[in-house]
Amino acid sequence: MALAAGWTSLRWWSWTAFVLGTMIFVLPLLGMAEFSLSMRRGVYSFDAYVSVLGDPAFRRTFLYSVMMAGLTIVFGVLIVVPTAYWVRLRMPRLRPVIEFITMLPLVIPAIVVVFGYIRLYNTSSWLPLTGSDLGTNILLMFGYTILALPYLYRAVDTGMRAIDIATLTEAAQSLGAGWLTIFGRLILPNVLVAVLSGAFVTLAIVMGEFTMAALLNRPAFGPYLQLVGVNKAYEPAALAVIAFAITWACMGLIQLVTRLQKHTRAAR
Repeated sequence: MALAAGWTSLRWWSWTAFVLGTMIFVLPLLGMAEFSLSMRRGVYSFDAYVSVLGDPAFRRTFLYSVMMAGLTIVFGVLIVVPTAYWVRLRMPRLRPVIEFITMLPLVIPAIVVVFGYIRLYNTSSWLPLTGSDLGTNILLMFGYTILALPYLYRAVDTGMRAIDIATLTEAAQSLGAGWLTIFGRLILPNVLVAVLSGAFVTLAIVMGEFTMAALLNRPAFGPYLQLVGVNKAYEPAALAVIAFAITWACMGLIQLVTRLQKHTRAAR
């Protein structure tokens, strides 16, 4: 009897914590969405969304950040996946060192990184990358990769823990496969969900990052959000709702890819 009463009490407290947590998370979002629809006095309308989506600066900055996110994801995957694979396969003793290095972006502010870029690669330095749009975009991509490194590496490393890399590699080598074949056709498909998880986190970081893009004077989405937030009232709420919808869409895509991969493995 006492055990049943304790179990009932635990369930009650669990549901109470769940409801309170949901309210803390959902109510501000509902308030923000309601405010974004209140641009026309006394009537709910999508005027703020029409104003935002019709702004040429929105389309220009949004597309620029999406492009930079794609480049950052490709560059980050090309660096992180081979590194995590090789460290786990051949150099397990270096894992603590690699993990420490990948954690550094969490404690080094982005403004420190970007000032270092400006100091080292300005127009009077040995490699004047900031003297052209292409060079500045490359610097910004490097900066975004650094910011996303902790999350991308953790996602890929966790995905590789779920598979027996040593056995898969030895089996592929016994069949005559080279390193590129092993990596491209064996390792990468098995950690695809982990890579996509890190890629979507990278996308979210790039879309909302302000410091690096502003100091490098790039037409990115983060500085545009700040500019709209300073000069307008309802449009920032509409932008926040749009950004939130994009984030949830990315999470849904992760779940979809995970389920498709599970069905594919089950079919095999």
